[in-house]
Amino acid sequence: MPPKCKFTREELIQAALDIVRTGGISALTARALGARLGSSAKPIFSVFENMEEVQQEVVAAAKQRYGMYIDRGLNQDKVPAFKGVGMEYIRFSMEEPKLFQLLFMSEQQKKPDINGILPVIDDNYKQILLSVRQNYDLDEHTAEKLYRHLWIYSHGIAVLCATNMCGFTSEEIGKMLTEVCVSILQSIKGGMKFD
Repeated sequence: MPPKCKFTREELIQAALDIVRTGGISALTARALGARLGSSAKPIFSVFENMEEVQQEVVAAAKQRYGMYIDRGLNQDKVPAFKGVGMEYIRFSMEEPKLFQLLFMSEQQKKPDINGILPVIDDNYKQILLSVRQNYDLDEHTAEKLYRHLWIYSHGIAVLCATNMCGFTSEEIGKMLTEVCVSILQSIKGGMKFD
């Protein structure tokens, strides 16, 4: 029987997540993880099959952390849910740039169909889309188009923030998101063709 690992699975995942939060996914190696724990790499492989499994757990932990931001965005008082989500998406990119890069700036295995891209990128898609439909009284098709436009815009700001290309304040971000949302809603409500 192999000796019991002196670290729990959760401790290993947290240490791996901490490495990625500061150095990105490329910094996560068995040697770096062992060093972070003050150990050799050997204990890691008594819990995990390989480093790919560790990376998968880090991605899951990063998604869980991101999900907390989205929940906060959906539940803000006096802020439409979708604006709150956009603000929190961008906040995540500013506060956790390496995790944002891991989740939203990594090369994809294959190019998804553009009509299906958003659910692939964000596991919270259905919950966010529901908030768009409820807040703006839109049918599903129109809500998806509004979501897509606003997500692309929010993603652009988030990428700029995650890569230190700019430093918008919360007030500036809120104003930009509102202006774009209002413009798109006006074209929808004004009868402009939204296809």
